[in-house]
Amino acid sequence: MPRASAEAAAETARTILATATRQFAERGFTAVSLDDVAESAGVTRGAVYHHYRNKKALFAAVAEEQQNDVGSAVVAAAEQAGADAAAQLVAGSHAFVDAITRGPAARILLIDGPSVIGWEEWRRLDETNSVVHLREAIAAIGIDDDLVDALTAQLSGAMNEAALWLARHPDDATARERTHRALDRVLAAIM
Repeated sequence: MPRASAEAAAETARTILATATRQFAERGFTAVSLDDVAESAGVTRGAVYHHYRNKKALFAAVAEEQQNDVGSAVVAAAEQAGADAAAQLVAGSHAFVDAITRGPAARILLIDGPSVIGWEEWRRLDETNSVVHLREAIAAIGIDDDLVDALTAQLSGAMNEAALWLARHPDDATARERTHRALDRVLAAIM
């Protein structure tokens, strides 16, 4: 494929992915058709099928991108917190809650994701992005080796539930602040 064609194809794939992300976030997986995505992206339905095998494959690509974005936000916040392991855990945890509840991530990853891509794939994406960093941070604060995995699972679950709770209260001006205060209490209990 000539370079210009490869670049155009890559740009088409990015446009489809961005369009699908917006639509899945706004309307949910079941309410979005590939025709909707194609029309909104300004491409043919064939172009969508060329880049993404079917609607589920397109959603899986969207979910993976969202997980990568959330994981990147966690890492960036932890790095900005400095060298102290406890400060990194706190900053990364708060960044997770914010990253997964602002923008399209909450609906895509927490509401539709497990049922659309399946629990095992959802867990794999979570474990290779956010959870791996959470586990490292928990180990770095000195938690006994035999408790690291159990505590990682529990804290990850608590933060996912907090994110879902926050997503269900979009009109509550104090919900985000209360979520972060509650997270601070949970984190203080393990340090």
